[in-house]
Amino acid sequence: MAVAAVGVSWIHRLHDPGVLCPVRALTGLPCPLCGGTTVFTELGAGHPARGALANPLALTGAIAVALAPLGLWGRWWALQPKTRARMLGAALIGSELWQLVRFGVLRV
Repeated sequence: MAVAAVGVSWIHRLHDPGVLCPVRALTGLPCPLCGGTTVFTELGAGHPARGALANPLALTGAIAVALAPLGLWGRWWALQPKTRARMLGAALIGSELWQLVRFGVLRV
């Protein structure tokens, strides 16, 4: 993941592809996952705080995937399906609100 982050950062520095999110490209509004590429670009460039601020949900998801081989998924799957759905729903709603504030659509 670290090598991929450095690679994404290097490619982004050479050629900025612009908006990658199809929802944002079509509507102008960010989706809950907007900033996911920015997370890895900033981490690869050595700016962890900026990466975390771009999309905390994407960063948390990447950490969860990185730690998955340690067997931590057992706790997740031990939860009731409704509990998992509620947690994911709350995370997506929170991420969308974060993105709307980050892009200036909502003012706090």
